Amino acid sequence: MSHVLVLIEHANGQPAASTGELLATAARLGEPAAVVVTAPGATAVSAERLGELGAATVFVASLPNADSLVVTPQVAALHAAALAAGDVSAVIVGNSIDGREAGARLAVRMGGAFQSDVVDVTAEATGIRVTQQAFGGAFTVTAGAAQGISVISIRQGSIDGAAPAAAGTIQEVDIAADTAVGAQITARHEQAQASERPALQTADIVVSGGRGLGSKEKFVLVEELADALGAAVGASRAAVDAGYCEHNMQVGQTGVTVSPNLYIAVGISGAIQHRAGMQSAKTIVAINKDADSPIFDVADFGVVGDLFTVVPQLIEAVKARKS
Repeated sequence: MSHVLVLIEHANGQPAASTGELLATAARLGEPAAVVVTAPGATAVSAERLGELGAATVFVASLPNADSLVVTPQVAALHAAALAAGDVSAVIVGNSIDGREAGARLAVRMGGAFQSDVVDVTAEATGIRVTQQAFGGAFTVTAGAAQGISVISIRQGSIDGAAPAAAGTIQEVDIAADTAVGAQITARHEQAQASERPALQTADIVVSGGRGLGSKEKFVLVEELADALGAAVGASRAAVDAGYCEHNMQVGQTGVTVSPNLYIAVGISGAIQHRAGMQSAKTIVAINKDADSPIFDVADFGVVGDLFTVVPQLIEAVKARKS
């Protein structure tokens, strides 16, 4: 069985939330093999944990300045792992900024094809078929086997299931001789996360508000519903531009792409740019007083009514159910 390499993003020794999904995707296509970059002596993602998530092999690349170089160590590690593994049918990366950058650079280096923001993969006799959403999510398209090795970034939350647990056998690869030039981080200024809500991109439930809220003060209604459900808070571009909330809450083509199990759109008309960032959610509930709003075209359940009446009733119902 051919190997499928998976780039593991991590922080403080913990794998990113997307790791299990990426390894599950790899298991559909071949034998999952994790690729980890770390500084010598630093706390790396444990091979045992990656084995539990489905990695049969863990390729580890150590580099003294791994934490200060942007993307280039990951590209070098993936390339070295591909050479060490021999038979590699695909490389899977997350759809994060770093993941997409590393994937695209690797595809150029290895003469392969980079397929970005993929929502489904299938192994066929002729190669790997991927499914993507094009033109802001207006169309779903499939692409057959690409020439050369396939490098695929997976939209988080789009692939269900888990890979079977595996050995997680460590194999070291040497990237010290790689001379690729890249940007270097000279300083970090980390801002503490003030909110205790789930991260927007990885949340199981997302409640988003739009222009229909009318003001920053009334946007609190969205936050109250999110807190009742234990959800993350999102917003449409119109709400962000109007100053109702911070830009990092924006869901859509020019914001964050989410694929939660439940997405609740409150006072959002559903412009195509917003739908591009949320329509792959498993279940979509829309609340809007305009029955002709485009958001209802992608909603599984729609409530036509005044959100200032509907949402408080929903909050009370959720709290009553919890108690």
